[in-house]
Amino acid sequence: MVFPAKRVLVPGGAGFIGSNFVRHVLAQTDASVTILDALTYAGSLTTVENILGDRVSFVRGRIEDHALVDQLVSEHDLVVNFAAESHNDNSISDPSSFVKTNVSGTFALLEAVRNHDVRLHHISTDEVFGDLDFDDASKFTESTSYNPSSPYSATKAASDFLVRAWVHTYGIRATISNCSNNYGPYQHVEKFIPRQITNVLLGVRPRLYGTGRNIRDWIHVDDHSSAVLRIIEAGRLGQTYLIGANGERSNLEVVQEILRLMGKPIDEFDLVNDRPGHDRRYAIDASALRDELGWSPAFTDFCVGLEATIDWYRNNGTWWADQKTSTEAFYARTGH
Repeated sequence: MVFPAKRVLVPGGAGFIGSNFVRHVLAQTDASVTILDALTYAGSLTTVENILGDRVSFVRGRIEDHALVDQLVSEHDLVVNFAAESHNDNSISDPSSFVKTNVSGTFALLEAVRNHDVRLHHISTDEVFGDLDFDDASKFTESTSYNPSSPYSATKAASDFLVRAWVHTYGIRATISNCSNNYGPYQHVEKFIPRQITNVLLGVRPRLYGTGRNIRDWIHVDDHSSAVLRIIEAGRLGQTYLIGANGERSNLEVVQEILRLMGKPIDEFDLVNDRPGHDRRYAIDASALRDELGWSPAFTDFCVGLEATIDWYRNNGTWWADQKTSTEAFYARTGH
């Protein structure tokens, strides 16, 4: 199928998932891309500097800047919104920036696409559904009720509802996707998997919240990108699609697998006090995406994707060294 856009605006395109999506667009389509990013701690020009050029331009700015967003949207025929504050620990210590970016920023985007009749795809998270019991066999589906349990997930839930309201009330052309936990290259070392990998690389023992029993549903970022592209190509307007790759693992299992792949004893880690409101289990049922749109993940073996991710961090120490120092200073202050 021909990609239905020539000029794509990607708010949050200098962050982890957004930058990988931009690379995917470059590889799979002939579209040009404009990255809009505020370059907060989670976004960096070093993440995208090697792709800037004829097909990729960069604008520094905030998604809640109505005038800037309106101007940029008017110059494009597709917006794929990755811009978000996304770290749960940060949302607990200071939720204000999460409200500003995730709620006010989404509102600014919605008004701009409404003004210029531009197609929007909005990236969300499975955390809006709350969590599942450890012994519950069910998974999140498109009909699961929202039940956010942190300032981060509450602001993402609010942004999803705004998109749905603008579709219903104003008829904007939009889709939403809720994805499970991503891993892969260019992920900030504050996140669970890269933090453990870089700890081991630096000779530091990984650290687990609580008992490590909490379960996440992991998907390689390249599979997330391919799923979003498929939704843009063939998804029904106004619909929400869940993206997942059947990658459920406990945090303990992930740390043990990282240690094994890096040649360390699998018990070489420490437990720390659990964080407030730590969700128990996430699990995505992506059957609608698979059955309706024919999508399937390339990384069906979590360990294969994890090993490739370890290799990337091993070979790109200059990319993560500075952020590692500031991240660990923050965790040292919080006792984690």
